[in-house]
Amino acid sequence: MAGRVENPDGTTTLWRPVGPAELDLIAQSGYAAFPPRLPDQPIFYPVLNEAYAARIATEWNVDASGSGHVTRFRVTTGFARRYPSRQAGGRQIAELWIPAEDLPELNAHIVGPIEVVSSF
Repeated sequence: MAGRVENPDGTTTLWRPVGPAELDLIAQSGYAAFPPRLPDQPIFYPVLNEAYAARIATEWNVDASGSGHVTRFRVTTGFARRYPSRQAGGRQIAELWIPAEDLPELNAHIVGPIEVVSSF
């Protein structure tokens, strides 16, 4: 569970870098759910800190689609603990790997709205 932000209210805070198309789909859900993964995307990977999400949004999403956004959301800690923290590089570069087929369940465990915290 290293690197996680587990809150006293029983939620875990996660971040997700997204491009404009994914952000549009999130908006269409009323900022309540992430869209299904594409066939070539078998994993949904929220990240464990805002700085890493911003790095992905600026280095990947901006290059790929012209803009990038960092979303922040909370899920029930019990759900988040089902997935181990994965190091994707350095110590501060950590994420959860949630199989695409588990995304509807993740969406059911989101507490409150998905928030856009920065845009590039």
